[in-house]
Amino acid sequence: MTPEPRRHSLRQADEDARRSREVARTPQTEHPAYRLAFQDLDFLLRDELRPVRLQLELLKPEMLLHEAGIVSTFVFYGSARIPAPEEADAFVACAPPERHAAAARLAAKSRFYAEARRLAFLASSCPCRADGGRELVVCSGGGPSIMEAANRGAADAGAPSIGLNVVLPHEQRPNAWVTPSLSFQFHYFAIRKMHFLMRARAVAVFPGGYGTLDELFELLTLIQTGKMDPVPILLFGRDYWEGIINFSGLAEEGVIDPQDLSLFTFVETAEEAWDIVCRHLAEA
Repeated sequence: MTPEPRRHSLRQADEDARRSREVARTPQTEHPAYRLAFQDLDFLLRDELRPVRLQLELLKPEMLLHEAGIVSTFVFYGSARIPAPEEADAFVACAPPERHAAAARLAAKSRFYAEARRLAFLASSCPCRADGGRELVVCSGGGPSIMEAANRGAADAGAPSIGLNVVLPHEQRPNAWVTPSLSFQFHYFAIRKMHFLMRARAVAVFPGGYGTLDELFELLTLIQTGKMDPVPILLFGRDYWEGIINFSGLAEEGVIDPQDLSLFTFVETAEEAWDIVCRHLAEA
């Protein structure tokens, strides 16, 4: 349920913003110094206003997710490069010769697209709470590939899903399956990562590159250090993960404790992952 708006006796900011545009045009009113501070984009983009912008990026999605009744999320991390199964053959065929081998390996991972879509469907099929709140709402980075699969799986179930996009040097517009009213764009990676985890009750991590590794290791660190309550962390594709990271070697070298290896679980299928999540929530 959307909370009732708070009422104030003081004039609302939007009313003054409208009135400020109706003043007579004079050298004084036309100068940028006369603009209301919250309407002055040049002022808001100054380096000194960075703390304000950080606060705004934290507050805007928080307020809108609360108003949408989002109680908890199921977060999906993974590559932006793995093709959907129906596109895998064309993906390889279109690759330049020097990238053909890598494209073939990415295409072989298209099964993870299908598993992400299926897992998102299972999570999104959960009914709303009696008070209308939504649990385990699918939340992705809002981009293509594994992120698209997650939002698409939620759409398959007729449920809303969240997309947390970030401004990048190359274009990354939201995928078509993100719920428009839950599609957010960030400038600050740090605030975006906070929103990934503030409501997370489970996290599925599919094969990915630097960005996925960054998100995974921050999550593991937060739980390892007690900064975040434990949640199921599901690593899809044991062969992939053990091929790029020697987790056991970290424990053998003494830089992590052996019990830190229990912070995550390797899985291969959506059903296997969903069973782990359900058991964890039942125990909690």
